[in-house]
Amino acid sequence: MLNFDHAASTPAHPDVIRTVAEVMEAHSGNPSSIHRSGEAASRLLDRSRGVYAAALGGVRQQEIVLTSGATESNNLAIKGTLLGRGDGRKHIVTTQIEHASVTESCLQLEQLGMETTFVPPEADGTVSAEKVLAALRPDTALVSIMHVNNEMGAIQPVEEIAQLVKQRDPKILVHVDGVQGFGRVKLELASSAIDLYSLSAHKVRGPRGVGVLYVRSGVRLFPLLTGGGQESGLRAGTENLAAIVGAAKAFRMAAEGLEQRAAKMTKLRQLLIAEVRRHDRLILTEPRFPAPHIVHFTFPGLKSQVILHTLEELGVLVSAQSACAAKTEKPSRVLSAMGLSREHATSGIRLSLGDEHTEEDIRQLVDALDKAVGLLAPLEGRKR
Repeated sequence: MLNFDHAASTPAHPDVIRTVAEVMEAHSGNPSSIHRSGEAASRLLDRSRGVYAAALGGVRQQEIVLTSGATESNNLAIKGTLLGRGDGRKHIVTTQIEHASVTESCLQLEQLGMETTFVPPEADGTVSAEKVLAALRPDTALVSIMHVNNEMGAIQPVEEIAQLVKQRDPKILVHVDGVQGFGRVKLELASSAIDLYSLSAHKVRGPRGVGVLYVRSGVRLFPLLTGGGQESGLRAGTENLAAIVGAAKAFRMAAEGLEQRAAKMTKLRQLLIAEVRRHDRLILTEPRFPAPHIVHFTFPGLKSQVILHTLEELGVLVSAQSACAAKTEKPSRVLSAMGLSREHATSGIRLSLGDEHTEEDIRQLVDALDKAVGLLAPLEGRKR
């Protein structure tokens, strides 16, 4: 079975699996304990934090907060900012194409009296800095925008937006959901105006259950989990040491191989796009600035699930919408926000590339697509 759903999750790297197993076997101590075993675990945790900091471009080790995943990181960034402010600011600016963990965090805060402006994207899925700036208010506390859209792969101008927001009002914090960007799209985080950056290990061949939130020095957040004071008081709970160490290895490999990976994926993506264009029934979704690992198209007249399961029967795994929304038959809110019709927004398919994919894999995928179109085209005609 060929897996072209790497934007949902990536297979753990063999070196990561070995590292997790070795740490589980060798280190049973709690990093908070003061005996030898605990101190050894604490040193290993500190070294891992340093690896994360280096992988993010030389940010400070104390700016790394370890979480259970990007969903928790996004929740901490957004809720922690709004709940931790004492200056009366209660307004959030985000976009209509964010991951559910961002959108739902904002909606939950609205129940507590906060307000959110959801900025619409352009037709190609890019959110303009001008629209973000136009949405700012005197009481804006936070701007939250993803680095790369997880559904159709548009790279957002997050560095430009962060810089312009800070020029307008330095008291506004800028959060970026970097899940689909890290390891694939270059970002100078330390020199940017970004205050908060969320990451997930299982998107870069690390273990599930480990996330990172970069918190720029001086930024104060309200902790969502309290208790033993771990993670500088921002995220209580005994650390999952083995997974954290394994994830650190995955982050290091992702950062070191970024340019080579992006070049390889871009080449494969171009091959795949050329083949998709051969089918007049498949409509490519083409961002102006595409990420190298995502190809998105629609098959108007058919539901995404029908296309997905047909390809699965032909030996290929793909996705409809993001993994968190794939089980619903509702129209994609991302495609709807881009102005696409319901017919298009219910028929989207995302193909996402991984490190192990080859040109031969692309040929097999193309063969499956050809067969799927041949099988589904008569159904599409009857639907109309």
